Amino acid sequence: MKSEDTPFEGGPMDGRVLPVLLGPTGQPPKTYRIPVPEPSGGPPTVLVYRREPRGHSKRLGLPRGWKYVFDPAGDPYGGRLRWPWSKPVTGPRPQPADDLPHPAPPTGPHDGTAAGPHDGGPDGPDATPGGGGKDADG
Repeated sequence: MKSEDTPFEGGPMDGRVLPVLLGPTGQPPKTYRIPVPEPSGGPPTVLVYRREPRGHSKRLGLPRGWKYVFDPAGDPYGGRLRWPWSKPVTGPRPQPADDLPHPAPPTGPHDGTAAGPHDGGPDGPDATPGGGGKDADG
């Protein structure tokens, strides 16, 4: 497999250049995680770096190589793709504030009865003059 010497900016790896394996498209991964073991034997701390373009070409504006920039917030999704059918990310969720007003139930001219032919029923509003609702043929 091919690798590319990629510089790291920010965080503990600032200024270092490491060989990073390239994917099938010839690009390094979007995120680079470095597990740092805890000296007391606890769970390792994971340093997260995000890929950014190192520079752009003048004529076409294409990326001229990549660099990794330290992301102190980390990766909330753990590097997994978030598909609409995926299970939600488990973790602490923000609690709603009790001092915020709750929305009132909707009120309006609709009383729950079925819509007539001129009220935008299942086929939409009738745009024919006089509201005939018939085709031109018949």
